[in-house]
Amino acid sequence: MNGATLTIAIVLQTAAMAVFMSIAWMAWRRTGNAGWIDTSWTFAVGLVAAVAALWPLGANEWPQRQWLVAALVAGWALRLGTHIARRTMLAADDPRYAALVREWGVNAPRRMFAFVQIQAVAAIPLLTTIFVASHTPGGALGVSDWAGAALLVIAIVGEAVADAQLRKFTTDRRNKNLVCDRGLWSWSRHPNYFFQWLGWLAYPLISLSAIAVYPWALITLSGAACMYWLLVRVSGIPPLESHMARSRGAAFRDYQSRTNAFFPWPPHAPASAHKRE
Repeated sequence: MNGATLTIAIVLQTAAMAVFMSIAWMAWRRTGNAGWIDTSWTFAVGLVAAVAALWPLGANEWPQRQWLVAALVAGWALRLGTHIARRTMLAADDPRYAALVREWGVNAPRRMFAFVQIQAVAAIPLLTTIFVASHTPGGALGVSDWAGAALLVIAIVGEAVADAQLRKFTTDRRNKNLVCDRGLWSWSRHPNYFFQWLGWLAYPLISLSAIAVYPWALITLSGAACMYWLLVRVSGIPPLESHMARSRGAAFRDYQSRTNAFFPWPPHAPASAHKRE
């Protein structure tokens, strides 16, 4: 791989993401449910990344590592995308996007289109991570490859468990206006986000073993860094916690005071039942 190859790959993947996110915008305009934007983004990243992972670079055969990375990112996208799609079908709208639409007013269609294109650009570090990791030199799969695969499987399972625990809690009518602080949610206010981020550390693990002969391997750290920034600082925790503070009030503030926001850790104080406000 050289700089020109990587640049071409980034341009093509960005263009593909821009097309997919334009379709996501049209789905939002048609349904009024912005949850389809996140659904489309997840499936688009998985599809574009898997195709890029399998793209041959001057070879007639696809090495095992390309197939492994493509399978990993496809499995991640299928699990998460299906979960978001199911959640979207059961909800009127995503509260984070709904707040933006109210803020934008009559300019909402134009600004939402710009917003989804920004999301397409934000996927560049993730897509680049997959492309670089999949084309790590060396034919036979080694310990680092399987360790990376195991880490991603753990992350996918952990996120699925967190999602299932939250879904069980929120579908129980007795928990209306309460805050989920059970299971993984007693150790982190956003365990699903934590495991989402953890999975992106699998690709550096796969490729960094070859860093002595493959300097591009350092780029694979950008995916985890980007995902952490998006989840913790931008589109994940901040808008979601603002919504929870408005809708759950003192119960959520109490939850915040004793539970880590991101990295799982035992609660600072014994969990207590929340009273209805």
